[in-house]
Amino acid sequence: MENLIKALQIFLKYGNPDSPTHCEHDTLYLCGIEWEDISEADQNELETLGFFNSDDDGIISYRYGSS
Repeated sequence: MENLIKALQIFLKYGNPDSPTHCEHDTLYLCGIEWEDISEADQNELETLGFFNSDDDGIISYRYGSS
């Protein structure tokens, strides 16, 4: 859970959407923040924490989805 909290703290620097996440089919989707708006250093850290940009679905993670 510590890594998820770290990732959410990074995302918080770039926005505070009312409904920030959506989980479906073992995938956690981050809503309301664009990958392009995140600094390269933070993108690298987010990738280490299990998040990445999907051209079709935006920012996602397979690490924190339902199982």
